[in-house]
Amino acid sequence: MNKIVEIDPNSGFCFGVVNAIEKAESELNCRGVLHTPSERHTPVLYCLGDIVHNSQEVDRLKKKGLQTINHAGLQAMRGKKVLLRAHGEPPSTYEIARQNDIQIIDATCPVVLQLQKKIREKYQTTDSKRSQIVIFGKSGHAEVNGLVGQTEGKAIVIEHKADIEQLDFTKDIYLFSQTTMSVDDFEAIVAEIQSRIQPSVSFNYSDTICRKVANRMQSIQQFASKHDLVLFVAGEKSSNGKVLLSECLKANPNTHLISNASEINSEWLKSPASIGICGATSTPKWLMEAVADKCNQL
Repeated sequence: MNKIVEIDPNSGFCFGVVNAIEKAESELNCRGVLHTPSERHTPVLYCLGDIVHNSQEVDRLKKKGLQTINHAGLQAMRGKKVLLRAHGEPPSTYEIARQNDIQIIDATCPVVLQLQKKIREKYQTTDSKRSQIVIFGKSGHAEVNGLVGQTEGKAIVIEHKADIEQLDFTKDIYLFSQTTMSVDDFEAIVAEIQSRIQPSVSFNYSDTICRKVANRMQSIQQFASKHDLVLFVAGEKSSNGKVLLSECLKANPNTHLISNASEINSEWLKSPASIGICGATSTPKWLMEAVADKCNQL
């Protein structure tokens, strides 16, 4: 009996990641023409942080001349060209670039840019003694760091219900969300704050979750439920990958997380008649195709 191997058409890079990679490749291809053989291993372009949380895609672009640097590397750099990935950066990064004569290629996702603007405007027009700006997101995540930076580091980050204890319920609260968080979790946070806020103060919240990413949760559940076996392809660093993997497991407990085709266990493939392959917003299509090819070979 022939097994069905299907790649989820809705999985793979989101618009923000596609845009960042296209900008990087455009610059690499343009500048690569000027390279001599002796310069072949010299970085053509720098990226502040991994351009995407997938090591295979990072390695692919590294071979083309994209080198990942951290913030310490940026501070030590002079006169180079640096790409800012889709996650966004705080104002301090742009200031360092200006001082160090660094040319920025800004690939910040438009959805993130709009959210940064909202938070910055709210911070500039409210009294910090009487109000709090709160961000629902993962502490230390690149996008969240960029959002907190719009408030000069004063925003409060909460990731779980227990973190709400940090808030002062006698002050106004302005709540925003990291773009890739769960809608259900955000609504639960809103309900918890509403139940505890004092009547004399106001609570305002903005659902700033990217629906193109959020809608994938329901979509991936539907995809996972129609297959006997699911191979979820994602990198270890992918925050979105952890969320979508959880949704897959809810719909189909016979789901396995792998980072590439070499991690497929042939024992998994013996009994299922249909195999579904899906991934995170940071998973390249070519990687899922490689997994599908391996399944067909096995």
